[in-house]
Amino acid sequence: MSSSQIRKRTGVVRGTSITMAHGSGGKAMRDLIEDIFLGSFDNELLAPLEDQARIDLASISAQGNRLAFTTDSYVVDPIFFNGGDIGTLAVNGTVNDLAVGGAIPLYLTCGMIIEEGLNVEDLRRIVTSMKEAAALAGVEIVSGDTKVVERGAADKIFINTSGIGVIPAHIKIESSRAQPGDVVLINGHIGDHGAAIVGARGDLAIENSIASDCCALNSLIADLLASCPDTHCLRDATRGGVATVLNEFAAASKVCIKIDEKALPVRAEVRGICEILGMDPLYLANEGKLIAIVPANYAQAALAAMRKNEAGKESAIIGEVSQAPEETVILKTIFGGERIVDMLVGDQLPRIC
Repeated sequence: MSSSQIRKRTGVVRGTSITMAHGSGGKAMRDLIEDIFLGSFDNELLAPLEDQARIDLASISAQGNRLAFTTDSYVVDPIFFNGGDIGTLAVNGTVNDLAVGGAIPLYLTCGMIIEEGLNVEDLRRIVTSMKEAAALAGVEIVSGDTKVVERGAADKIFINTSGIGVIPAHIKIESSRAQPGDVVLINGHIGDHGAAIVGARGDLAIENSIASDCCALNSLIADLLASCPDTHCLRDATRGGVATVLNEFAAASKVCIKIDEKALPVRAEVRGICEILGMDPLYLANEGKLIAIVPANYAQAALAAMRKNEAGKESAIIGEVSQAPEETVILKTIFGGERIVDMLVGDQLPRIC
């Protein structure tokens, strides 16, 4: 793109709070876009400010033979918490949704619904977080949209992010591919994000120092797939936690998945919070944890590769796949007994992401 095609950015947001004028389509909105969004996200695909990003198909097809496309919306309460904010959630969550399908994440879009009265510096902080998270994940935010709604019509800010990536030809990851004899791996402690949100909300009168595990997992997944290209199942354990993901795998593959409570990485502080509130760590949300199911002969190599990555230092083998009883998840307890781990009914903690 020539320099003559890149518009000069001169807009500056005036005032300390978002007003309805910032969503009107006029000068105030242009100032908001140029100052806060383009100031952070600017790149060659975004710079023309067209209504869509125009991407060279040759650069995409050179990396794989299938396009992965996903979208997600983020309504977390509160919007800032220990270990991240709604901006880091939006970028990392969408990157992870692409990566667990074996895709190489490439481009994101960003749609924001902003409540009138939101502090401008809070918005700037969120956008800065998104910029930093995108840079770490190696993706670009190439298109977006901004809407402002009246006070009370939203809760500070809601974000929608869509993403595209490319799946290499040799990768086949599906929830229906778990087979008897396979091994179940996880990349670290579970429940940290849920516990961090409990602490940030404050209304439950429980303080803790746990930080959210929010991070992009595409680098870890690339290392996993390099060591085990025939990874059968892969998914990030967000809402509904580890238990929900395992139940989805068991149902889709018509197998039984057995996990060992002693092998599950759970921080003592997370376990304590769950005991106080009557929650189960298996159902707590995560924003940087994946469950992988791999053939047994690849398990040790996959585990070693994951542990070499910053996002997988605490990786562990937590269980195995068997034939029966079909579509069932069973937990071997620390006392030596067994119990069925059902799909989550209801919601342990709403507005978690």
